[in-house]
Amino acid sequence: MAGSTSGSRVRDSPRVRVRLSAEERRSQIVAAAVAVIAERGFAAATATEIAARAEVAKGLVWRYFTDRDDLMRRTAEHLDEQLRAEVVGRLDLDVPATDVVRQALRHLASLTRTHAAELRALDQIIHTMLAPDGTQVLSLDDYERGYRLQEELFARGIAEGSMAPADVRVMAVTYQGAIDAMIAYLTAHPEVDPDVYAEQLADILVGGMAAR
Repeated sequence: MAGSTSGSRVRDSPRVRVRLSAEERRSQIVAAAVAVIAERGFAAATATEIAARAEVAKGLVWRYFTDRDDLMRRTAEHLDEQLRAEVVGRLDLDVPATDVVRQALRHLASLTRTHAAELRALDQIIHTMLAPDGTQVLSLDDYERGYRLQEELFARGIAEGSMAPADVRVMAVTYQGAIDAMIAYLTAHPEVDPDVYAEQLADILVGGMAAR
């Protein structure tokens, strides 16, 4: 009898709802957007689908984002920050700049195996999100922060003597272009060893940057 009463008490206990902060709720919705885009593509990432994946009401999405473009841009920014942090957090910045480049390329290449869904979602947003005139909403201007960080690294390399004097903006643009091409190729060719590709790319880039 006591056991029956105990069981009834457990069944009748109300579910405890955890109230999320605004930032936690935005993160929850963004994570759902990433999952839907990675699995089904940009076009399928409607507010209805994203809300269902996040297990929230559709109207709640618009409480935290002004419209779909705002949600997609914020999702792209989140992914860029997340992936950048994954790489930067693993770098030894006390070594010469040329060695930092080698490390960064190796870690970036490994993302195609460890963070394939995130890279797929970011690529979908960048290349599919269009303005009314048909141009990409996210353009080269969105690389600016990355360029500045790379320029700082290359300027240090020139100052310490591990890199030959050159225009650091040209170096940054060339370096970023090589990274984009590497990630696209490794994503399309899962049979290719990312470590081998990154090492050979590093030989080419560092060979061109190194002081003579």
